[in-house]
Amino acid sequence: MNKALTIFASAVIASGVSASAQSVPVAYSLSQQDLRGTARFMSMAGAFGALGADLSTLSQNPGGIGVYRNSDVGFSVSLDANSAKSMSGGFSQTDNLTRFNLNNIGGVFTLKLPSTTMPNINFGFTYHKVADFNRRFSGRIPNLQTSLSNYIAGICNSNGLIEADVATTDNFDPYNPNDGYPGAPWLSILGYSGLLVNPEVDGDQTRWYGQFGDGTTGTGYYNMREKGSADEYNIAIGGNINNVVYWGLDFGITSIDYRIQSVYGESLNNAYVYNPNLDREVRSDADWDVYDNYKVNGTGFNFKLGVIVKPIQELRLGLAFHTPTYYNLNETYYNTHMRLNYPFDAGYDETWANDGVPVSNSFNFRTPWRVIASIAGVVGNKLIVSADYEWASYNGMRYSAADPYTYYDPWFDWGWDDYFGPWYSKGSAPGKSVASRSDYRSDYSSPNAYANGKIKEIYQNTNTLRLGAEYRLLSNLSVRAGYSWSSSPVKNEVKDGLVDVPGTGILTSYTLDNITNHVTCGLGYRYKGFYADLAYVYTHKSAEYHPFSPDVANPKIAPKAKVDFDNSQVALTLGFKF
Repeated sequence: MNKALTIFASAVIASGVSASAQSVPVAYSLSQQDLRGTARFMSMAGAFGALGADLSTLSQNPGGIGVYRNSDVGFSVSLDANSAKSMSGGFSQTDNLTRFNLNNIGGVFTLKLPSTTMPNINFGFTYHKVADFNRRFSGRIPNLQTSLSNYIAGICNSNGLIEADVATTDNFDPYNPNDGYPGAPWLSILGYSGLLVNPEVDGDQTRWYGQFGDGTTGTGYYNMREKGSADEYNIAIGGNINNVVYWGLDFGITSIDYRIQSVYGESLNNAYVYNPNLDREVRSDADWDVYDNYKVNGTGFNFKLGVIVKPIQELRLGLAFHTPTYYNLNETYYNTHMRLNYPFDAGYDETWANDGVPVSNSFNFRTPWRVIASIAGVVGNKLIVSADYEWASYNGMRYSAADPYTYYDPWFDWGWDDYFGPWYSKGSAPGKSVASRSDYRSDYSSPNAYANGKIKEIYQNTNTLRLGAEYRLLSNLSVRAGYSWSSSPVKNEVKDGLVDVPGTGILTSYTLDNITNHVTCGLGYRYKGFYADLAYVYTHKSAEYHPFSPDVANPKIAPKAKVDFDNSQVALTLGFKF
């Protein structure tokens, strides 16, 4: 029998910490910011860093609070229509999701001072929705060339596991050692109990194989649902100096709730499956689904400092610094299981990780630094043109906090391929043999250090350009438009499959975002102190979905799908200045 097995480089490098290292793709999700705020802010694509006098500036350039000459209270709501189109191998599928959001609510209160140098001090309090995580997408990946089962086999081989290590699904906590050895990763245990992987013993060596080999064909299918939001509560103070320099300080308290419901399955033909009734491997059809539920929630804080300078009436310059948001978070894995369908009676139709018991872990996390530079021109009382440039250090995201000891092998840092080789076939395996447990060396090291290293390897700093304009048609009616462009946070070599992306628990799937574009427009109406603004925002972002990390030695066979995310958002702001 000539059965091929991919020894995934990503599995080898990452598997030592895959059971409990923090998720690198989740770090990016927790750090994202949407184009949200007041309708005026949104209709000008958020290019407000040099303008101010808007409730959204407290979360962008707090120097804008100093521009206020009167008090202001208001709220903003939006209706979001999300569409996700998944495409792979000529197959496409579209999922829609519509939601109502409260984007912004708050007020700025002005205290007049008997001074010409500093005529007023302003205080502001706002709620701001930083990001809405709600989206869903699903689809199929036809003509598979490898399998999640082979990825799991790579994890088993790279950890030097024997059958006894994975022959139980209960009483396993990936965050605590067990008699000096923390046990096998969840994914290995679940794959073994679901017959996705099969060990073969040769002397003191155990070699693991997945279901996909010579002559195997199949289709993958996935269903991803993300939920939750990041919400920020801003407390700001600011003022102006001689009506030329406007300054502001902001303290933000952030709460976050992010959830993933992931399903990935495969329908394989002519697969290599262990039949427990015959006590041997057979060629068989195999249908199975992996269900993973993950949530992370907690609170954090940040600081923002901003200034706007108006050297002449027609020109305004802005500069703002955002510290990272420093989070204390708790993550939970729950309802992690597989549903199985084999043509023979395996004695069960589903199997659970950790016997169905949820597992939680606490950690700290730091989002990127941000710097915003802005310029705006004011032509008479008719036209405003503004531009913002924002830099964000996504490769500076960091996990921290004391970790429970976690299994990690530094040997993997110097090269998997010299030891394992990229492919294995029964009877003619190239390269060297799989390490036995007696050869296996390990120590205990921080999984956060590993995850932070992968963040720097996978993500890069991003650049965002925002352009906005407002034209006053009548004394109380204005029209607005804007455009925003953000570069991809992912390095090109990652998109090319040359860098592994480790998972956590059994959460192996992830998306890699490309460029994001916003096109905006809107109207504004004023009557005495009352104002009403309406905005429309169209957002397009493409991404690649990966059910598991590719083998960096042969990335072309990795299953993946292109996903186009389109969002149409209508926002309304009502407020009153007094």
